[in-house]
Amino acid sequence: MGFRDFTARARRTGMRARVVVAASAAAAAMTVWGVAAFAGPDPARPAGTAEGGAKGGTGSEDGAKAPEAPVQRIPEDIAHASEGGAGAVNLTIDDGPDPQWTPRILAVLEEHGVKATFCMVGPRAKAHPDLVKKVVAGGHRLCNHAMDHDTAMDRKPVAYQEKQILDAQKLIEEAAGGGARVEYYRAPGGAFTPDSRRIAAAAGMRPLGWNVDTKDFQKPGAAAIVGTVKRELGNGPTILLHDGGGDRRQTVEALGPILDWLERQGRPTGFPVRTAPDTP
Repeated sequence: MGFRDFTARARRTGMRARVVVAASAAAAAMTVWGVAAFAGPDPARPAGTAEGGAKGGTGSEDGAKAPEAPVQRIPEDIAHASEGGAGAVNLTIDDGPDPQWTPRILAVLEEHGVKATFCMVGPRAKAHPDLVKKVVAGGHRLCNHAMDHDTAMDRKPVAYQEKQILDAQKLIEEAAGGGARVEYYRAPGGAFTPDSRRIAAAAGMRPLGWNVDTKDFQKPGAAAIVGTVKRELGNGPTILLHDGGGDRRQTVEALGPILDWLERQGRPTGFPVRTAPDTP
């Protein structure tokens, strides 16, 4: 082998060596990246934070951001208590919205500066979106009362219960517009099941019961409706009334005296609990 042949061969050998070294370095880097990528989050860093401890999204100039409030899970048990605590009363209005009676109920509530929770039937909300929007605009809350007010839902398949609940939620929220949320689910006739409570809670709605059944749907007279509230309020703070499903003239007549009496008793009105502990 001549000198020139030896030199050329040496050059080729050196180039191959450099290529091998570079490839080895790249493989090592990929190995380190792979370990970091597949080893999971840094156990020393709180879940949901980026490198340096900052939450994802925008933050201050130094990358820090105030910690976000934890999202509370909606309990599956049936709510009876009030967010206002001991002494507060929840007014709940079922079976609407109704073009004749809902506006009159809203007028009485506005006159007294009182808020209520309206448990709406899905197709009725779809038929009267103006009333749903008026309820929301008045600062009241929305509750899902299923699609067909089927009081035998507890004897129906789970798939049927799910459709009744989720379809109604969709219709009510679409009617409300503006990103309004349905915050509760009340089973028609109280026909809850473990499945219906689970479905509602998973969709962000607290199952909602009642403590005082005024039986206003039986039209016992305004005085009898008021008397039931006075007599049974010791059972708990959530009162059941109706603005739909029939002639609700007596309910409208009774509502003002009920609110006057509650005020004299020093019983403020509020909303049912959603995520707070359900303690009277």
